[in-house]
Amino acid sequence: MFAEVTLSLLGGFLMTLKLFVLTLVFSLPLGLFISFGSMSKVKVINVPINFLIWIVRGTPLLLQLLIIYYGPGIIMRKNIWGAGDGGRFIAALVAFVINYACYFSVIYRGGIQAIPVGQYEAGEVLGMTRGQIFRKIVLLQVVKRIVPPISNEIITLVKDTSLARVIAVYEVIWAGQAYIKSAGIIWPLFYTGAFYLIFSALLTWLFHYIEKRLSYFR
Repeated sequence: MFAEVTLSLLGGFLMTLKLFVLTLVFSLPLGLFISFGSMSKVKVINVPINFLIWIVRGTPLLLQLLIIYYGPGIIMRKNIWGAGDGGRFIAALVAFVINYACYFSVIYRGGIQAIPVGQYEAGEVLGMTRGQIFRKIVLLQVVKRIVPPISNEIITLVKDTSLARVIAVYEVIWAGQAYIKSAGIIWPLFYTGAFYLIFSALLTWLFHYIEKRLSYFR
């Protein structure tokens, strides 16, 4: 029974891991672009972007999942996500990417704005372009500053993936809960906690290692 439960939970965890990885792949670069837009001096750009960030940060991810999945079908009378498990997964991924990109954008913006203006001016004196200044002077310092808050958000993402079950995306907690109905046992549900704890521990170790490698700015 234990082996059967483990295999079932592993199947659910693979879906959790897929959602986690794809969310990071898309939300980390998107968050950087959003941060540039939020800092833009052009109001046509920064006002709607900052409004979007305010909406996303001010409402629960659970609500965003429901609106993104059900909203288009109700408003346009058409399921834009497609049928079956694939469609539900895409909708969940879109919701997670938008949510985390907005949170990451705030972290990026804080890291960029924390760099003293004098460093930009020094780069200009040396004849560097704004792109060169950002890549060669600013970026490494920004990375050093944002690793702790980014790592916190990423570990939160591990646990937030469980919310995808609200739109029937099969993930590890869904797999564990299924045994309550099918076999009348609850321990598989507690067992799912081990998957989250181990994965979070590995990420914690990874980010601790990254922080140590970035200690050259002390």
